[in-house]
Amino acid sequence: MTGARSGGPSLTDTERGMLDGREGPGVAMAMRVVVAVARVRGAAGLVEISGAHIDSCLYHGRAGLDFARRLLDLGARVRVPTTLNVGSLDLVHPGMVRRRTEHEQEVAEEGRALMDAYVALGARTTWTCAPYQLDARPARGEHVAWAESNAIVFANSVLGARTDRYGDFLDICAAVTGRAPHAGLHLTGNRRGGLVVDCRALGDKALALDLTYPLLGYLVGLRCGAGTNPVLLGLPAGTDEDRLKAFGAAAASSGGVALFHVVGLTPEAPTLEAALQGGSVPTLTVTSVDLRAARAELSTARGTRLDAVSLGTPHASLAEIAALADGLRAGAPLDPRVAFYLSTGRSVLERARAAGHVEELERAGVRIVVDTCTYVTSILDPDDRVVLTTSGKWAHYAPGNLGVDVVIASLQECLASARAGEVVLDDGLLG
Repeated sequence: MTGARSGGPSLTDTERGMLDGREGPGVAMAMRVVVAVARVRGAAGLVEISGAHIDSCLYHGRAGLDFARRLLDLGARVRVPTTLNVGSLDLVHPGMVRRRTEHEQEVAEEGRALMDAYVALGARTTWTCAPYQLDARPARGEHVAWAESNAIVFANSVLGARTDRYGDFLDICAAVTGRAPHAGLHLTGNRRGGLVVDCRALGDKALALDLTYPLLGYLVGLRCGAGTNPVLLGLPAGTDEDRLKAFGAAAASSGGVALFHVVGLTPEAPTLEAALQGGSVPTLTVTSVDLRAARAELSTARGTRLDAVSLGTPHASLAEIAALADGLRAGAPLDPRVAFYLSTGRSVLERARAAGHVEELERAGVRIVVDTCTYVTSILDPDDRVVLTTSGKWAHYAPGNLGVDVVIASLQECLASARAGEVVLDDGLLG
């Protein structure tokens, strides 16, 4: 190991060579970014990563496109397996994203150019916010550089892999260099639980509901913030990945949570003592009263008006699509006045198509969105003012992003409402 300039992280000879341009100017540019962030984070060195997930392929303005093209012009290529988050367009259904205004046309044109640039850098055309639904999932203890908040918290908490919070620009620089600052959640000490969340008072009925998990995540995110890893006590042993996904995405949205432990279920929490690494921390007890309050706080709409339903944030899994197909098959047709959207990844879409679910959804009037998501680009009709969703993340961000009012609900409530043409909630659902 050799020291970097100005008291920064220690670098290996290989890393020093990347920084000095021996592997080309594109790699040198990316390494300068990685080393600069490592210096800011106080990292002693860099860590080799086995993969990366890129969020900066979503168009937010010209700077992102200029950055990607600069890396390309300098000859950069990713050196580890790299997946891509959602972009600004649905490339499978090109008419899905609106192009009426000057801004929408810019997003369509420049957003497509940005997606093309990341493919040219060597990343896979996955276009999903749920890379953990793909064929290559990092194993426990494996270091990766993942961006996109729900993917980060899922990798750390459910898979037991190690990633810090990577955002735009740093994510692709890590992919090009195969290195990340050895800091944050790459370090064992920083993965220690900081707050016990006791869920046992919720009872079996509430814990059996899908709706409980985004509401619980929203609550826990507000309480913990980005600096504390929650430790959940009392969740059922059979809590599946989709519920953990919903919990983590909501906690990441409301509080920047990047790691949680579920005692007896997630990889680093076989016991409470293991999750706390022998420490002692405060306890927060959650009740059904808290869940009802969270639903009221996340739901900004009042009355029964309903214009649209949006599911699949994060991207729907095959199991979630199958559940939706079952629900559609069992009841009356959807009211054609209510637009019904489902977002998912293109790889999951193909598996759903092979299982026969896609034909059922489309026959019922469900509009399937891939490669992007309904809250990050212009898909909903401008007249859609009240939207029902099962997602805590969608409910948290859509009012600010889209200017709509939302109601968070169970899948059964979404289906009942879409059939009735108005919001229909079960007030006794949460006890």
